[in-house]
Amino acid sequence: MTNNHPFLQKILTLASIILATGYAASISAHGGGATLDPAGNKATFTALARVTCFDDGNGPADHLIARIRDNSAPVPGMFVSLQLLKGSKAISITDTTPGDAQFSPFVPLQAGNGVYFMMADKTVAGARNFEVEWHCNTATGVHTGTDIVVDQFE
Repeated sequence: MTNNHPFLQKILTLASIILATGYAASISAHGGGATLDPAGNKATFTALARVTCFDDGNGPADHLIARIRDNSAPVPGMFVSLQLLKGSKAISITDTTPGDAQFSPFVPLQAGNGVYFMMADKTVAGARNFEVEWHCNTATGVHTGTDIVVDQFE
């Protein structure tokens, strides 16, 4: 199943390494990456995931923060963006300098515990290697429970 979802495969690999090394309790970063539109022919290629924020003992989630990085060489008019959505709230960020090894700024979506949708897409047809980083935090910025399920990568 993960062979058809490189984004999910990388996330599961990272989780396996964390669990195997025994650092699950001390790791607070969540991230993964893949190539949007590996065939390079679908301008509407979109990655969709559900991020669940919950109280894992550190307190209830207040918000989800996320950022995106386009690792590919610049192409005129081509950018990757990340959108967060929960209920009637949404926010978006675009990496405006592809290939510079820098993430976009974090964007926060303050909507409490529960399921957030995270979507990554691009502006035109062509393969784009990207990474995202996300965190569920309490109102005081303490990392709290975070799970992810990838629903679409096409």
